[in-house]
Amino acid sequence: MAYQYNRPAAYLPDPEQGPFVVPMYALSLPAHWEEPLLRLHHGGMTDGQAERRRRVPTAAVNQLMRATAPDIVTVDSTARFGSENPWLYCQDAYPAAVTNLYIATWLKSLPRDADDPEITALLMNCFRDLDTAALSWRPGKVDLLEQELSPGGTALPAPHVYRLLPDVLAERIARQAPYEHDGRQLSFRQVAGRTGARGQGSGGAELMSNLIEYVPRRRGGGDGKPSYYAATLRVTVRTVPFSPVPRVHVAAGVRRFVTGKVYMPYGKGVSAYLLPDDSLVNDGPRPQRFAVAMLEWKNGTTDWRQGGAEGMLARISALDALPSPDRLVKEADHWIHGRDGIRIAIGHQAAMGRHTIGSGLMPSERRRLIEWAERAIAPEFVPVPKLERSAYARPPKKQLKKLPSMPKDMEKKDPEVLAVRVDERERNAAHNARILRARLAEALEGEGLTAVVLHQTDAIRDQMIAAAETGLGLAGHRRVQGPDTWVWEAEDLTVRLQAQPLGRLGAPLGGDSVPRRGQEHDKAIEERRTDVARALAVLREAVPGVRLAFVELDGLDAFRHAKRRSDPKHAIRLGCADAGLVTQFIRPPDPDVETDEAIADAGLRAAAAWSDGLRQTGVRLVPQHTLGDALIPANLNQVAFHLVERRLDGPTGKQQFTPIAVLIRPGAKCVLGKSADMHEWVSYPELLKSLTGRVEGRKSSAEQSALTAAFVKKTLAQLRSTPTLVLAHAQDVRKRWPWLRNDGLERDRLGLDGGPTQRIGLYGKQLRVVRIADGSRDETAECWAEAEELSPELKGQQRGGIASGLWRPGVRGDSDRVFYSTTGKSGTQTKLTNDDAKLTPHTNASGKNAYRPTVNSWNPALLELTVACLQPGDDAEAWAAFVHQQRFTEDYRAGREGLALPLILHLARLADAYALPHEIEDALDPESQAKVMSDYSPSGQLTFDFELGDGGDE
Repeated sequence: MAYQYNRPAAYLPDPEQGPFVVPMYALSLPAHWEEPLLRLHHGGMTDGQAERRRRVPTAAVNQLMRATAPDIVTVDSTARFGSENPWLYCQDAYPAAVTNLYIATWLKSLPRDADDPEITALLMNCFRDLDTAALSWRPGKVDLLEQELSPGGTALPAPHVYRLLPDVLAERIARQAPYEHDGRQLSFRQVAGRTGARGQGSGGAELMSNLIEYVPRRRGGGDGKPSYYAATLRVTVRTVPFSPVPRVHVAAGVRRFVTGKVYMPYGKGVSAYLLPDDSLVNDGPRPQRFAVAMLEWKNGTTDWRQGGAEGMLARISALDALPSPDRLVKEADHWIHGRDGIRIAIGHQAAMGRHTIGSGLMPSERRRLIEWAERAIAPEFVPVPKLERSAYARPPKKQLKKLPSMPKDMEKKDPEVLAVRVDERERNAAHNARILRARLAEALEGEGLTAVVLHQTDAIRDQMIAAAETGLGLAGHRRVQGPDTWVWEAEDLTVRLQAQPLGRLGAPLGGDSVPRRGQEHDKAIEERRTDVARALAVLREAVPGVRLAFVELDGLDAFRHAKRRSDPKHAIRLGCADAGLVTQFIRPPDPDVETDEAIADAGLRAAAAWSDGLRQTGVRLVPQHTLGDALIPANLNQVAFHLVERRLDGPTGKQQFTPIAVLIRPGAKCVLGKSADMHEWVSYPELLKSLTGRVEGRKSSAEQSALTAAFVKKTLAQLRSTPTLVLAHAQDVRKRWPWLRNDGLERDRLGLDGGPTQRIGLYGKQLRVVRIADGSRDETAECWAEAEELSPELKGQQRGGIASGLWRPGVRGDSDRVFYSTTGKSGTQTKLTNDDAKLTPHTNASGKNAYRPTVNSWNPALLELTVACLQPGDDAEAWAAFVHQQRFTEDYRAGREGLALPLILHLARLADAYALPHEIEDALDPESQAKVMSDYSPSGQLTFDFELGDGGDE
């Protein structure tokens, strides 16, 4: 079905309803508290530390209230003072004694060392000066539509609106009659609000349904172990560039819960959803919402965050009502139905491994649930108009020919008809191979492609060889075949694969002993990095021109939990980069799957790995637009800016901040790139390799922003004389380029350095800028394609679909510069239908059972394309169509349905994999290299059976 409309789950205030003002109680911190609280907070700090912490933090006490007083809404993670800046809101005044208990607990947490006698005296003086008993909740009315406008005409809701408007709407959704479909009801409760973000970064409000239990049937009969999950709804306030009206977004999803033992990721919290029969705090009201407490594992012990003998939970006497963390993580589902006066469910994370229940919802069920929820927010809020297809609806030009599918029952087909189809398939495959070989030869500047396959199994080695031969149409050009070397010589390209066992280079870091965090882990990375670099340097002596390594290595599942620091992947990539190679990894065949199925799966993954590896050489099959030179200038440069970052909790334990740009230049033989410390453009693989091993000193936010601005200015100056389109992904770059925020954008004006915006013409008469924003943090609304209106005779049967295309919004008064791009159904979802349901039983239009809780569901997200800067006479919709078409690149298997981002932004983001900060003086020590050279056999074949550092193991 060719859907003509896409329906976003976004809602506008109805102007006919007038102001939206609600009564609420608020608690503010008196203005005269600021100075003594700052003095207390800075106690024990150096002057430099105090200078960096100019506000009093409330994040810890906010989290405490989220766990024990979920009905309180906290607005800010840092304290603001004065009656005009409320900190806490509530529907009803919270008991004064309990409020004072939280305030006292908070004050005690502010100093770094509460046991220091000087700090103790400071704390007592602070208590005396503040008079905490004078605090009180004040009744009042709150304007939930309060806002201003940015210079660019974008709505600027007041900071409290982002928290309170979703909270009020979520409360109305929870109050209405349960959601019901096909005989099953789901009742929803609010979840205590997230802490830590304020204003437009707020996570809004969340609702969660009652528990859903799924009992799978075993293959041999009988019931399996129950799995638990719940439906979720998120309500957020968001804005759209150049629109004077804010939106409310409603998103639907699934939360899965842990059964059995909980995997505790180091240094990161695991959410526990609590519903006690009574308040966890003496004299507190019975909570109406799910509370959320955090469990964390540090230094070998599991504890409640804000817990422990000296923690906040102990100070408010809440620990007595909670089970022991050690027992809870061993028996996560022991309290899931209620025990000892409390129900507790532990949220499942992807890092914990596979869950029986699949993720996500399919379009029809998503539509049913959201349309149920939207009834509660009327009449104050009405759905935005449906998105309509753009006039520029054509896909990009085809460069590759489609391969006709072969029927499964080939023996039953007419031989002549089958022969015609086989012939067409072979001719199209040969055509495609010639195109891809030509592009690869261009990227390699006429040299052949030489790659090494470092394998652990013969199956992956064979599949990689088959992928190379099939992907480039080399079957008739094989000149050398094994045992370790394969060579193909076509007219336009020579390809050589050198296959070697990975051996001990792929062993876990530390061998039998997982390296400890810090110096031990750093040393293990250094030893493996050096070994890999030496081995591949020797290989390059024997096989000149090697530029790409395919490495068969166990995936993340093999290095989960306590083994996370034994993963050698990052050390191998560092060593390969030291030796001048880019890398692509592939997992071994799944040992738990039948042999034929495992080999078939390995073949698909090998084909994908081969294609992904080639793209790291800079090869380009850029989508060719259909818009003509009158709308899009010929010889157009595409440049994408991206921030490559690593934090201290990254894979190497070091940090990095490197602004980069990626360039697709007409006439250039390959994709180009540069980083902020480069003067000229280099090939894409050189850019990738340059990102490894950098260890940079900590830069402040201001320093990072200044570095980004200078880099953008310099890059634009280099491209000033040619038609150039700049693409920037808002969520990736705007924190250091604030102009890219919704409230920073101005039509046809560019902002850098935090100063005033300037006309785009000052940066070049041929420059255009398009900003991309995706659906992360609900920034763009969820959506579904629909063909019929909501009508009584179709109750419960309205269907949602998936539609690819460029879409025009229809909100009256909005700018004509914002468009939305969607992709089609994922190729991995061949067995799913849009009607599949997970929350309730469902029978599809064919009368078949469509209840499938165990499958992973997927919906295309709206990708927002803001055509921010144009030249006079440009057509904004045509430029949006150009960017939309750049999502469909035929050499990507997923790209045929559409990449998550336009190609150049996709390539820029892939550079993150090479951000592996790790210092080492000399990765290729000459003396050690000479020893390695002696490991060659007389035949010139390389063995990778090297002596590793202590603890090395096969």
